[in-house]
Amino acid sequence: MSFSFSELDFLKPELGAEYIGSGTHFAIFSAHAEQIELCLFSPDGKEEIARLPLPKREGDIWSGYIAGVGPGTVYGYRAHGPYDPQAGHRFNPNKLLLDPYAKQVTGDLDWHDGLFGYRIGEDDLSYDERDSAPFMVKSVVQDPDFDWAGEEAIRRPWPDTIIYEAHVRGLTMTHPKVPDRLRGTFLGMCSDPIIDHLVKLGISAIELLPIQYFLDDRYLLEKNLSNYWGYQTLGFFAPQSRYMSGDKITEIKTMVKKFHAAGIEVIMDVVYNHTAEGSEKGPTLSFRGLDNASYYILSPDDPRHTFDTTGTGNTLNVAHPMVMRMVLDSLRYWVGVMHIDGFRFDLASTLGRQDLEFDRQGLFFGAIRQDPILAGVKLIAEPWDIGEGGYQVGGFPHPFREWNDKFRDDVRRFWKGDGGMVSELAARITGSALQFNHSDRGATSSINLLSAHDGFTLMDTVSFDGKHNEANGEDNRDGHSENHSDNMGVEGATDNPDINAARARRRRNMMATLMLSQGVPMILAGDELGNSQGGNNNAYCQDNEIGWTGWEGLDDPFLDFCRQAVAFRKAHPVLRQERFLTGETSDDGRIEIAWYKPDGSFMDEGAWNDNGLQVLGVYLSKSAHAPDTETMDDLFLVFNAGGDCEVHLPVVNGLKEWSRVLDTGAETGAFDVHVQDNPVMVYTQSLAVFAPTGQTRPPEGSSKAQRRRWFQFGRRGK
Repeated sequence: MSFSFSELDFLKPELGAEYIGSGTHFAIFSAHAEQIELCLFSPDGKEEIARLPLPKREGDIWSGYIAGVGPGTVYGYRAHGPYDPQAGHRFNPNKLLLDPYAKQVTGDLDWHDGLFGYRIGEDDLSYDERDSAPFMVKSVVQDPDFDWAGEEAIRRPWPDTIIYEAHVRGLTMTHPKVPDRLRGTFLGMCSDPIIDHLVKLGISAIELLPIQYFLDDRYLLEKNLSNYWGYQTLGFFAPQSRYMSGDKITEIKTMVKKFHAAGIEVIMDVVYNHTAEGSEKGPTLSFRGLDNASYYILSPDDPRHTFDTTGTGNTLNVAHPMVMRMVLDSLRYWVGVMHIDGFRFDLASTLGRQDLEFDRQGLFFGAIRQDPILAGVKLIAEPWDIGEGGYQVGGFPHPFREWNDKFRDDVRRFWKGDGGMVSELAARITGSALQFNHSDRGATSSINLLSAHDGFTLMDTVSFDGKHNEANGEDNRDGHSENHSDNMGVEGATDNPDINAARARRRRNMMATLMLSQGVPMILAGDELGNSQGGNNNAYCQDNEIGWTGWEGLDDPFLDFCRQAVAFRKAHPVLRQERFLTGETSDDGRIEIAWYKPDGSFMDEGAWNDNGLQVLGVYLSKSAHAPDTETMDDLFLVFNAGGDCEVHLPVVNGLKEWSRVLDTGAETGAFDVHVQDNPVMVYTQSLAVFAPTGQTRPPEGSSKAQRRRWFQFGRRGK
């Protein structure tokens, strides 16, 4: 069969391979190439059956249309141009290149030395003439049609959002009720057992670790490990093929549709700060061979070398207009075609770098804010990278929310019993105002977390004093050393009932703190199940029982506690306000927040600076600036990281009688109903919550499930 380009009678501005019914239009960007060749392959990708120079160039867009070529066509590119590494150019037409806009990737990458533009064993100025096509993955033309009938975007408000961070493979591999053939796949992720678990837990959004096409690093495969987490993206438009049970990308659309039907938003963890090609000594797989000097930031002193702020060897040059377009096109594709509800941006400080320095008013942020599609979805930043000035917690502009590692660290330290943590805890449970209360940002700017994929799980935080990453093959040198963890007497798992009871209580304390704090809570998948990684706090390469979520905790009482804690948060608007509580009073003299010592008096400067104080009381009401129509809601929280303590409940806003509605230390479930004048006992290492006696029923509008869990949680008597 012969192939040739023909003219289109209309303009096609899109990049990538677009099937238009009668044929396929191919378009690709390169500013410095001298010629771009389209290579067509047999359906199995093994035989190159045509090599055609793209006939048209307008500006830096190379394009052509071939009639009769349709979905399923396997293709790649070769780029001709200068091989001048010292000037930043690494064109080598012997290397087959993946389309940056490929909607699907087929085949398995074979880490052959022929994938590199230079000769392995020599320096990167040398030139390798071997054809890389036999070892290279290829692009596949797609049919965009899918039946989205009945599916609608959810767009849940941030105050009502509860995020669950999960790995497609890790969450599904060991669940006893997920069919074997679906484990590790998109269809397994949206299977009934998984969705049923999330719905019962009360999750409103699932945040998936990278599902765009990524590679396994060569050095990991040589150690019989793999890139489990997926932070080595090569295809920004293509789903990861190992997560598909078949060969149709419609499986990811099916997953999104089923999540939406269950009322759960889908957020993608995306990696636009770097690619899988690594440093100048990495392979030539796509961007490097198409236009190295445009796609990557190169060293200003020596463009032979990449400039790295990510720790991966390269930094994507998002400030370049066509690279920026690629990123925005990718985001719009996942929203418009795949119906994704939001994104978490890995190492997002890199995306805000202008002239190598972070700029919160930079082009990337401005481009997203003005985009009518992207400005309306959930945007979450991991607000740091490893470059100079890269730690930017609180530095991102609206509408971005940010992962708040200060919440994680300070909550862990408070409940571990570290001194001087009362003031830090106060800052965290009120939304970290010092970091986020500026530039008209709201109290939901902070994504609060106790743990995430990177670091100790919640169970490991109370089970290990130090990391145990020996399985990673780096002599335990990798991963964080400051975990603010506490094994509570024994390193790792134990049969000691007293230690296990203490660990369970501390987990309840931390989970309750998460759900009682202003901001947006995020739960790491498996934390509600007591999942452990055996002390490994950097399981990026552990596609096995270490990294997978264990489901043995389905019968653990802690799972029911987590469900009730989520329901409690949903039942109390005071815990999820959009405005920061600053201590102001309303026009009628009503207090919105106040801090108390155990004796019932207000916290003063001496108490805030008392390193030995381990008890903090806080009264919460609605913001002084909230509309009068908002539901009245009052709570008094007592955080006790010390021993048994008597606490005097205050008379505030005319409230004199309180009922204990939550107590992480009340093993028997005995709760006070009326408390007035006399002090109440708050037990060792526990968190107690009191509500005005007249407000001890769930607010109007609560669902049946919320009301049921409310009463289970409080277990109030008559």
